[in-house]
Amino acid sequence: MRQRPDGAGPDDSSPAQKSTLGSRRADFDARAQAARHDIENQLRAGKARLDSRNEKLTARTGRNLPAAIAVGVLLGAAVLLSLIFVKAFFMIVAAALIGSLCFELASALRFAGRDVPRLPSVLAGVAVVPAAFYGGAGGHWAALVGGIVVVSLWRLVELARPSHRGGASSLGRDLGAGAFVQIYCSFLGSFMVLMAARPDGQWWTLSALIVVIAVDTGAYATGLNFGKHPMAPRISPKKTWEGFAGSVAASLIAAVLLSVFLLDEPWWFGLVFGGVIIVTATIGDLSESLIKRDLGIKDISTWLPGHGGFLDRLDSTLPSAAAAYGLYLLFA
Repeated sequence: MRQRPDGAGPDDSSPAQKSTLGSRRADFDARAQAARHDIENQLRAGKARLDSRNEKLTARTGRNLPAAIAVGVLLGAAVLLSLIFVKAFFMIVAAALIGSLCFELASALRFAGRDVPRLPSVLAGVAVVPAAFYGGAGGHWAALVGGIVVVSLWRLVELARPSHRGGASSLGRDLGAGAFVQIYCSFLGSFMVLMAARPDGQWWTLSALIVVIAVDTGAYATGLNFGKHPMAPRISPKKTWEGFAGSVAASLIAAVLLSVFLLDEPWWFGLVFGGVIIVTATIGDLSESLIKRDLGIKDISTWLPGHGGFLDRLDSTLPSAAAAYGLYLLFA
């Protein structure tokens, strides 16, 4: 009688039993391998279907919609939480956004041949935010003027350097472009900060942002599904009158609800509020499209997946911020 290799006792298993066990083990291994291959094939097929759907959705919408939604949610969460809990943190978020706007636009202008210095443009733009938050309207205006002066002086110093390749013939155009960056990005954008710093201003700021989002979402969803008649084909070929109608409906509904339940204003103020934001948001969208067409670019940058750049995402917000602040002064 054979002994087990471990010395624990005699090995009673017959060759037939060992053959059966080996056959079962081989059968189990084969089934496990087949199941693994089947799962891998199903995962690959599922990924292929998902990629195909994303490609069709991207072709239809013109952007990576899942990435756009994810970026929008992250930005919205940062703004919402900072407005509700810590106003100073909203100032920091706004400073980061405005600095990004200034850098994007200055870079785009440089690409088109306007010699706009990026570093002072960003620093001057960021400086407007705390000036508006702590200094009110006076600080807001003073920081704007100071920023334009700093950017202009920087450009003049660059021109005086022997190593600078630019000429004086384009100086006026360059100075105007530098001032435009400060007015368009930092001055208009910081109206939200100016409003948030005032009593109950955070709720007005939040309401204005929500209505702007309603304008963009209503226009996008309606235009995507029903858009047939171009609104401004030479400026923005994808913008349609059907999309504009959707933005009107969405923004008015949002504005009325916010006026009654968040701002403690009468319902009719929501019609005024929504109507004003519809106009300013549409102007902001078309203005940025006109700027990009003039510069010969599709997107201001590629920093935000699914959106392009920060300015592509916030173009409707810039003029709407100034309009919302004006309504706050009149009604709040």
